[in-house]
Amino acid sequence: MTITQTIAVIGGTGKLGAALARRLARAGAVVTLGSRDPDRARAAAEELGHGIAAAGYAEAAAGADLVIVAVPFAAQEGALAEIAPHVAGKIVVDTTVPLVPPKVMRVSLPAEGSAAVRAAQLLGEGVTVVSGFHNVAAHKLATDEDIGCDVLVFGDDKAAREQVVALADAIGLRGIHGGALANSAAAEALTSVLIFLNKTYQVDGAGIRITGTLIDPASGKVL
Repeated sequence: MTITQTIAVIGGTGKLGAALARRLARAGAVVTLGSRDPDRARAAAEELGHGIAAAGYAEAAAGADLVIVAVPFAAQEGALAEIAPHVAGKIVVDTTVPLVPPKVMRVSLPAEGSAAVRAAQLLGEGVTVVSGFHNVAAHKLATDEDIGCDVLVFGDDKAAREQVVALADAIGLRGIHGGALANSAAAEALTSVLIFLNKTYQVDGAGIRITGTLIDPASGKVL
């Protein structure tokens, strides 16, 4: 699948954001890195190549068909406030995991129930929030290798979820519908478990893979 969308990656200079941006651009998307520091974004975009552009948060979001937010939990509220005026009618993919350093191996879900539900509340009506890419090791995503990892995608709008599932497939992962946005709490919490597994069992970036035969609900084909 070739991606034809224009996509802004907010927090695109971070490890996950940069890795997603590169894979999306290689799959055909027109990608802009959004950063609080446009100079840093330009340097990162030049290093990533593949025609990736750079801009501030607001400019990147305004020019995109779809927006991916890949910032740390502590920066989520501020980043969403900057892009909020520019994402009405768009899909915003929130990848935020509510990690609270230094206890990143302990689940710390916010009062709203999940970072994704928090994002939807902060952005307000008129914005379709989907969440995903919580359990993919960024350093593996930054390579050209087949990671063999599933991406659980959550959202209350099934058609919007389907778009993000397709994006995951297009960049070499396997996107799977995870249900309502509230279910994002499960994947967000699982990240702390995976970090614990990495340390305890010396794993180089543990991920998840759903067992069993999955039949695509749209095509009826085996995934």
